[in-house]
Amino acid sequence: MRTQRSGQSALLLLDVVDILEQAQTGYAVIGALAASVHGAVRASMDADLVLSTGTQELGALKHALEAAGFDTVLNRGGFDDPIPAMLRLNDVHGNRVDLLAGIRGLEPAAFSRTVDIPFQGRTLHFIGREDFIAMKTFAGGPQDLVDAARALAAAGQHLDMALLQRLCRRYGSDAAVALEKLLNEQ
Repeated sequence: MRTQRSGQSALLLLDVVDILEQAQTGYAVIGALAASVHGAVRASMDADLVLSTGTQELGALKHALEAAGFDTVLNRGGFDDPIPAMLRLNDVHGNRVDLLAGIRGLEPAAFSRTVDIPFQGRTLHFIGREDFIAMKTFAGGPQDLVDAARALAAAGQHLDMALLQRLCRRYGSDAAVALEKLLNEQ
């Protein structure tokens, strides 16, 4: 493992990505790391990925990650949970990576719209800007809406507005209304 102390979840993420690529599992970096790529820089003690796999494949991935030395906890969401399952990985230093087995409303094509960003000699796949903003409006918490507003401001005229509005509608009327409110505040 690349980590040597706490505060290195981004390095732990690289170890996880190595295993995901060996398993040919599609992913997109989301959360605070993606926020920093899209103009909403903030601190976080963990790293988050959404996977292109379902909950069935997460069990096999859990075993592969445990064989590589990770401590893992698999949580399955309930019927109404927007996240069907999450695999949480920790190392001995307390660094953490959360792997989400999809998000209700996430368009499968989001994985084809990822943005490749170099990091520590690797290329990581980050969720695209429109998908990021739509995901954040769906989450709807105060920090999520701040992240979405900052990403909107950073994007300026470089947004596919039709795509963004369609993605928000896919997440539901609350996300679509939140987007319109953010757009009106810009």
